[in-house]
Amino acid sequence: MSEEKILPIITDRKPVAKSRLFAIEQVDLTFSNGATREYERMKGGGRGAVMIVPMLDDGTLLLIREYCAGTHSYELGFPKGLIDVGETAQQAGNRELQEEIGFAATEWTFLHQVRIAPAILNSKMDIFLAKGLYPSRLEGDEPEPLDVVEWKLSDYQALLAREDFNEARSIVALMLAKEL
Repeated sequence: MSEEKILPIITDRKPVAKSRLFAIEQVDLTFSNGATREYERMKGGGRGAVMIVPMLDDGTLLLIREYCAGTHSYELGFPKGLIDVGETAQQAGNRELQEEIGFAATEWTFLHQVRIAPAILNSKMDIFLAKGLYPSRLEGDEPEPLDVVEWKLSDYQALLAREDFNEARSIVALMLAKEL
């Protein structure tokens, strides 16, 4: 068993760049052995995000097809979004379901919390399984209506084989739902 690591000391922080979506800062660190380094990281908003695996029934998932600017493509994945100020993760999940697929849920199971690129980004996402779906729609911020796609959980391998289902968080959510 290894010894407990001592966190480096942050000796300075400087903003490097900022956009509407991201803020990048330089962090100067001193490690316990005296080594110093400059790291750059994207600052997270701190509230986190949610992803929801909505189950229409015990064997049917609901996915969304939406435009992804990073890859300039339409991708299949699960509903997701940021947690707004004053919301719990579950409340944010229920809001996102209503905005993105036109359903709310009565049964919620927390599956896991994941971190995306922790070496450069302070970002966390809570993944939930949602059941007991009933029609309920809220206005969302998407520029166009999202396609809602039904998929049999038993056919998960065919979903994994699709070229438009490749976002790591959605794959993790699918595997967690499958195991449950």
